[in-house]
Amino acid sequence: MKEKSFIQQFGWPRIIIALFLVALLIATPAANLKFDSSLANVFSRFGMFSILTLSMIPMIQAGCGLNFGLPVGVIAGILGGVTSIEFGFKGMAGIFMAVILAVIFATIFGFLYGLLLNKIKGDEMLIATYVGYSFVAFMSIMWLVLPYKNPVSVLSYGGKGLSQQIPVSDYWMTKVVNPDGTSAFIGIVSKFLSIKISSGFTLMTGMFLFFAVMAFLVWAFFKTKLGSAITAVGSNPEYAKAAGINIDKMRIIAVIMSTIIASIGILIYQQSYGYIQLYMAPQTFTFQTVAAILIGGASVNKASILNVIIGTFLFQGILTLTPIVINGIIGVDVSEVIRIIVTNGMIVYALTRRTK
Repeated sequence: MKEKSFIQQFGWPRIIIALFLVALLIATPAANLKFDSSLANVFSRFGMFSILTLSMIPMIQAGCGLNFGLPVGVIAGILGGVTSIEFGFKGMAGIFMAVILAVIFATIFGFLYGLLLNKIKGDEMLIATYVGYSFVAFMSIMWLVLPYKNPVSVLSYGGKGLSQQIPVSDYWMTKVVNPDGTSAFIGIVSKFLSIKISSGFTLMTGMFLFFAVMAFLVWAFFKTKLGSAITAVGSNPEYAKAAGINIDKMRIIAVIMSTIIASIGILIYQQSYGYIQLYMAPQTFTFQTVAAILIGGASVNKASILNVIIGTFLFQGILTLTPIVINGIIGVDVSEVIRIIVTNGMIVYALTRRTK
C-alpha cells in the first residue's frame, strides 16, 4: 500500500523520467564520458535554472496560470546586468548592483504586466505568450538604440548598439587554474563555498545556497497573511471576494513577485554561463521553466517548492545528459529532437490534465 501511495503521489511520468535519468548516468561510461563530470553538469544546470523555475510559483498560486510571459522578468534582469556593467561594477558588488537594478526594472514591468493580465482574466496564459514574444521583439529594437557605451557591451564595428552576447568574465567571474595547467572562469556566486568532490566534480555550492535562500523567502511569504490572501485568490476567487480581498491587487502583487524572481534568476544563470544573452535569447527560457515545474508535479493553479526542485533537476538532467550520451553511443546527433519532444511533450501532457 505504501508503494502504491508513493506512485500515486509522485506520478508515473516523474518516475519514468527519473529512471531514464538514472539510466543515462549509468550509460555515461559507454558513451566515453566521465560519470562524475556528467553528474556535475546536471547539478550545475539545476543551479542555473532553479530560480527561474521558482519564479513560476507566485503567478500559479494567484490563479494567473503558468507564466509564459517569463521574458518580461528575464529582460528586466538583463537590463540590470547590462547597466551594472556599464557603470563598471565588478565582483560581488557588480552582482549586487545588477540585482538591485533588476528588481527596480522588474517592479515597473511586473506592475504593467499585472495590469494587463487583470484585463483578460481566464486567458492569462494565452495573452502572456504574446506579451513575451512582443516584448522580446520590442527590446530587440531597444538594444540597438539604448545609449550604452561600455566597449565590452557595444557592437565593435559601429560603437553603438549592444552585442548579441556580452561577456561577464571580467565582471562577475573569477579565474581558476586547473591541476593540469589549464584555466577556466567560474561565476563568483557559483564558486562561493564550492566543494571539490573529485577531479571532475566540483559542487557549486553558491548557486544552491542562493536558491535555498530564495526558496525560503518564497515559502515564508506564502505563510504570511498577504501570501495566504494570494493563495485564496488563486484557489477560490469567489470566496476571496466574499472575504473582502482585493483580487486585482493580489494578482498584481503576485505578477510583480514572479517578475522580480525571474529577473534575479537570469542574473544567476548569466554569471554561471559567462555571457549576457540579448535580442531573441530571453524567449528560449520560457518553455524550459514551464516544462520543469510541470514535470515537478505542479498544475496550472497549484505549485510548491518541492515541484520546483524535482522538476528542475529531472528536466535539466534529461536535457543535459540525453544529447551527449545518445550521441556518444550511436554517433548520431538527435539532441534537438529530444529537447523538443521532452519540452513540448511534457507541457502538453500536463496542460491536458488540469487539476483543481
